[in-house]
Amino acid sequence: MRKALIFFLVLSIFFTNGCIKKNDAKSDLSVLVFITGVVAGSPPYELMAQGAAEFAENNQNVKIKIFEAGVNQAMWEQQLSEIVASGEYDIVIGSNPSLPEICNNVSKLFPEQKFIITDAQYEGHPRIKTFSYNQYDQSVFLGYLAGLVTTSKMQYANAEKKIGFIAAQEYPLLVRDMVPGFLEGAKKADKDIEVDFRVIGSWADAGKAAELASAMINSGVDVFTSIAGGAAQGLIKTAVDQKAYIVWFNTNAYNQAPGLIIGCGVMEQKKLVMEILQDALEDKIQYGVSQTLGVKEGYIGFIFDNPGYQNLPDDIRGKFENFMNNYFNDK
Repeated sequence: MRKALIFFLVLSIFFTNGCIKKNDAKSDLSVLVFITGVVAGSPPYELMAQGAAEFAENNQNVKIKIFEAGVNQAMWEQQLSEIVASGEYDIVIGSNPSLPEICNNVSKLFPEQKFIITDAQYEGHPRIKTFSYNQYDQSVFLGYLAGLVTTSKMQYANAEKKIGFIAAQEYPLLVRDMVPGFLEGAKKADKDIEVDFRVIGSWADAGKAAELASAMINSGVDVFTSIAGGAAQGLIKTAVDQKAYIVWFNTNAYNQAPGLIIGCGVMEQKKLVMEILQDALEDKIQYGVSQTLGVKEGYIGFIFDNPGYQNLPDDIRGKFENFMNNYFNDK
């Protein structure tokens, strides 16, 4: 009788603990947010970190670790491998076009690790899911606004029909979609507009960005855009010092240079990250495929309700808003 009772108690504990573990596995989520660079000064990373932190605040069974890998790209794969080796994280989330290849390499050592990457495109790997933004759309309408301003009589616009694009480095999405889209949008304002495109070589070298911006202003550029992470602060400083206009990708930056940053696109990275985490929590992520999100899906747009934009001349705002209405409706 005693043996039977002990066996019953052991069996009860086994099944009780098993159920608890099983339920925990369904409800708990441990997430590594792997930042390929630093958060500060990079809109996609800031929004990703904000979205992950806010989701964790609202879901006590979700644990978030935000890791800044720094600007030395050669170290990213080693750093990610070392962290993943702990087996602590259910999923790794990142945002960089170069991350899928890095994650693919890491997965050869840790085949069960799951990766979700935004602002990237990669298909066919059973543990990698990517989301790409239709940055061509955003490039076109920011280019159109830049074209309207460079051909205007605004205070710091000059007679040259030249706008500038400063990038941290070249990568397929930038070269294939963003720079051509920016130029196409500008040419919808005036077919003679040219884009002066230059590369810093670093996501953190604000001094080099400032140097490039100054040279470009001297050559006739009066409206800029940039995809350069923290290095873009050098562009902003030069634009303030030497007086040039800026249109900005992905987030609200009007207050960084009031009166000079005259248009900001928006990329709903924070919204997407929170949706990803909810789907991961509910085990709804479909790995091995890539999704493209743009204007039609509600993840790319423009920030109209800010004095930085509202203070533009009426004729520029009228033309731009008419263009945007037609562009969005076509989508």
